[in-house]
Amino acid sequence: MAALSGKVAIVTGASNGIGRAIAERFAEDGAIVVVNHSKSPEKAQQVVIGIQAKGGKAVAFQADMSRVSEARRLVRETAKQFGRLDILVNNAGRFMPKPLAETTEEDFDQVVALNAKGPYFAMQEAALVLKDGGRIVNISTDGTHLSFPGATAYLGSKGALEQYTRGLAQELAPRKITVNTVSPGFTETGMITDQYRQIGIQMSPLKRLGTPKDIADVVAFIVSDEARWITGQNVHAGGGIVM
Repeated sequence: MAALSGKVAIVTGASNGIGRAIAERFAEDGAIVVVNHSKSPEKAQQVVIGIQAKGGKAVAFQADMSRVSEARRLVRETAKQFGRLDILVNNAGRFMPKPLAETTEEDFDQVVALNAKGPYFAMQEAALVLKDGGRIVNISTDGTHLSFPGATAYLGSKGALEQYTRGLAQELAPRKITVNTVSPGFTETGMITDQYRQIGIQMSPLKRLGTPKDIADVVAFIVSDEARWITGQNVHAGGGIVM
C-alpha cells in the first residue's frame, strides 16, 4: 500500500516550484491532493492533469493565502468535499529582497500576510478538522539562520512561521498531530535571482542548488508514518550549508 493511501492533503502555492513538486510526490504516495493556487488556474490545472495522467488523484483550488477568509475557506471546503483532512503544507510564500530603506509599509504588510498571517489562520482552521495523527508542515527558508542583508522583512515573516511550528507542536501533541518546519536552502525555482543562485552554489559543499524534488522528498518523509516521532522541529534541507 502507498505511504499516503487514503489521505487528503492540501499543498498551498502548488501550481509551480517546490509546491508543485510536493503535490506530485504526495500523489505518487497515494494521497488525494488539493493543489492550491492564487492566480494561476491554468498552471494549477496542468499540475492536476499531470497527476491524473499518472493515476493519481488531485483537484485545483483557488484561494489567496494572504487573505484569512480565503485561507479558512480552503481548509473548510477541502474537509467538507472529501470528508477529512490529514495533511496541510503551508508552502505559498513571497520572496522580497528589499533593503530596509526601500521597504514600504505596503511591502511589509504583503509579505507578512502571505508568509505568516495566512498560514497561521490556515493552521487554526486545520486544527478543527485534522484527523488525529495528522501532519502540518510549514515551508520556511535556511535564510533565517544565515546573515543575508536586504531581505529583512521576508526573513522576519519566515521566522514567525518557524515559531508557530514550535508552539503548535505542543498544542496538538495530545492528538498525535505533528507540526514541523522544512527549511530549503538555495533552490532552483522562479523565485531565485542570479545573484543568490551563485551564492548558493558556492556555499553548498555539494556545489549545486537544490531542486524542488529534493525538498519534496524531505517533506514526504516528514508527513509519513516513519516520521511520527518528529515534531516541533526545523528540518534544514540546504545541501550542507553551514549555519
